[in-house]
Amino acid sequence: MRRGRLHRALVAALVLLGAGTAAGTAPAWASASSPAGAPAASAPRAEDASLSPGLLRAMRRDLGLTAPRARARLAAERTAAAQEPKAREAAGAAYGGSWFDARTQRLTVAVTRDASASAVRAVRATGPLVRTVAHSARQLDAAKSRLDRLSAPRGVSGWHVDPAAGTVVVDVVRDRRSDNDVERFLSRARAAGPVTVHQVAAAARTYAAGTVGGDPYYTGNVRCSIGFSVYGGFVTAGHCGQPGAGVSGWDHSYVGTFQGSSFPDNDYAWVSVGSGWWTVPVVLGWGTVPDQLVRGSAEAPVGASVCRSGSTTHWHCGTVLAHNETVNYSQGAVHQLTRTSVCAEPGDSGGSFISGDQAQGVTSGGWGNCSSGGETWFQPVNEILGRYGLTLHTA
Repeated sequence: MRRGRLHRALVAALVLLGAGTAAGTAPAWASASSPAGAPAASAPRAEDASLSPGLLRAMRRDLGLTAPRARARLAAERTAAAQEPKAREAAGAAYGGSWFDARTQRLTVAVTRDASASAVRAVRATGPLVRTVAHSARQLDAAKSRLDRLSAPRGVSGWHVDPAAGTVVVDVVRDRRSDNDVERFLSRARAAGPVTVHQVAAAARTYAAGTVGGDPYYTGNVRCSIGFSVYGGFVTAGHCGQPGAGVSGWDHSYVGTFQGSSFPDNDYAWVSVGSGWWTVPVVLGWGTVPDQLVRGSAEAPVGASVCRSGSTTHWHCGTVLAHNETVNYSQGAVHQLTRTSVCAEPGDSGGSFISGDQAQGVTSGGWGNCSSGGETWFQPVNEILGRYGLTLHTA
């Protein structure tokens, strides 16, 4: 956020922070970056103060949920997010993964068939449903790691562990399925562990865009989107800029500099903020919903709802489809991404993924668009914070 002419917006933001709920809509500069002295990231709140009419409308549009069903789902997802770490600890080596089931509104935790009766009872005691599976999460992660060491052709879009299926799912572009290099990759992949092949319409791509004016930060002729405010700057996508690159804001005034960036292999970066800009713990609602306060960064489970804010397509919602996916972009593979059913378009890169009031990650890339639909991946925010020693700015 910039000083001077933005006084009214700052007052609105301070009122918003003092009230503890989002009220009204601010323009694009509200997410441009306040001083250091950060509080620790907070746990998910039990109340649903962030359930604005706009958010409920977005969940109806993108998820087909009525307002009562959206409220019930978000409450169930908060419960699931709190149960997951306890259930994982209770399962120990028998842990096979977990996911949120939208049909039952419950967290499901997989345990291996050789799990002891006491371990199964301990998992059930934490609250979720329990399913037995053939492979542990550790075994599936090891199989995926073996695939990560392979060089994938462009016809292979990516791969991830699917705990519900108990396999590593490899996504192959439908019209490239019979290519010789794809067949060779799949043969080597199957030798690495349990693998299922899934055909997709198109390969993933990153969502940077050339300068088209207005929103919300620029590096050279590339426009991307701010992810989340951290103390001292903001986090965003790594493919948007290299270390040392200067950044200008929505009004083309100087904001700061890329202090760290990684792409491919990862897709994350952080930008320092100065020159009259400061950080606020807000994700823009773009008039679809009130601007959303960020209160923490608890990870949403597979199956949970999640929403994205970006400078091109603004606010859209969907569900978490997979964690820890490797995506094979044309520039190279990127690891540990989270897959979602949310759409995005060029210019949305780096933008915020948020579940309730919990920061999830920054937009990396995907396929499709917000007219015909598609899927989008994000780099988890907690990984970025840990990599650079940053602290999320929370309300």
